[in-house]
Amino acid sequence: MFMDMFSMMFSYILMFIFVLIGVAFLTLLERKVLGYIQIRKGPNKVGLIGMLQPFSDAIKLFSKETVYPSKSNYVVYYFCPLISFTLIFIAWMMIPYFSVMVNFNFGFLFFMVCLSFSVYGVMVAGWSSNSSYSLIGSLRAVAQTISYEVSLSFIFLNMLILCGSYSLMDFYFFQNLCWFIFISFPLFKLLFTSMLAETNRTPFDFAEGESELVSGFNVEYSSGGFALIFLAEYSSIMFMSMIVSTIFFGSKWDDLMFFLIISFMSFGFIWMRGTLPRYRYDKLMNLCWKSFLPVSLFMLIFYFGMIALFNIKI
Repeated sequence: MFMDMFSMMFSYILMFIFVLIGVAFLTLLERKVLGYIQIRKGPNKVGLIGMLQPFSDAIKLFSKETVYPSKSNYVVYYFCPLISFTLIFIAWMMIPYFSVMVNFNFGFLFFMVCLSFSVYGVMVAGWSSNSSYSLIGSLRAVAQTISYEVSLSFIFLNMLILCGSYSLMDFYFFQNLCWFIFISFPLFKLLFTSMLAETNRTPFDFAEGESELVSGFNVEYSSGGFALIFLAEYSSIMFMSMIVSTIFFGSKWDDLMFFLIISFMSFGFIWMRGTLPRYRYDKLMNLCWKSFLPVSLFMLIFYFGMIALFNIKI
């Protein structure tokens, strides 16, 4: 009993460390890729070809003085970044990797719940900062996240119908003969665009619009609070890439293809940031409710019809 608890705690700590290292090198990859897109080098001074730059930035951020805005709710203001990072870290636990951590039959539903709760951290962070810019940014983020969660839910429901299970483990075994991306490529494109909106990334970065809202909902954060918000955003990008690798490619965590797809998807997020301008807010909402939702509903009816027509047992 004691050894099992020790093994589980050791797995959690090890995963926490590797998530942080993964986020660190994802930020380095982003700065390098954006540098080459803009015909410059990017970070190349700290360590060999700039490999230690993320760790230098982390030390700098956490060593800065924490400044609290006047007339803000200190307790809520302080804990919101921690809650945001904790929620996405809990979602990371549902992938069993080499040792089983949180693997249960409704793992996919658990992931959707964590995704839904993450919007509260952004909303309360903007409200507790006592700043107009933060509040507007948080309200934008809430409306955007809730809208695209509906789209994401229907896209994931399509994949659950194809697999016939809520467990992520079954996606690995069900795609031995054919990857789902070959029979659901339109859904893959919808999912990637919805993930950009869900994570508030370019071209849907309205919550952090620098030209309009200075820095959006995190404008008043500094030091460790800003670093935790930053960690939550980039770890959610890596986790979304991992979900795509699982449900569309059936890649196992011990397979080289798994890591190649995660790297390719993360590069896609960075590429979008370096090439696309910011979208218009009304067009963002129209895209969700008038384009993505009807297409995902049509695909849902289509898959149901094919299963009923050919009497497929799931």
